[in-house]
Amino acid sequence: MSQRQLASRMQVPRTYISKIENGKAIPTLGSLERLADALEVCLSQLVRDARSCREEEIASILADPFLAEIAALLPQLDTLHRTLLQGAVRDAAMGRRRTA
Repeated sequence: MSQRQLASRMQVPRTYISKIENGKAIPTLGSLERLADALEVCLSQLVRDARSCREEEIASILADPFLAEIAALLPQLDTLHRTLLQGAVRDAAMGRRRTA
């Protein structure tokens, strides 16, 4: 989306969008709400940091009982067994069978 399109959706000057992108303006809470609406995301998605995104991803993965069980066992594996497990999972996902 261009700056002009975004500015139009937010009903602000295009130069304001440019200033925000270049760190020369700090948007107000109201501007952040309009930005989130213009981008069709919720405000929390717009302002969350990489750490909270990663924490959400981990929580989502561990919500699966199978993956949670695997994750709990991983620290007990040495490097060789981790590599073998990773290869086996990759092969299974791709529909390949391992041969001895």
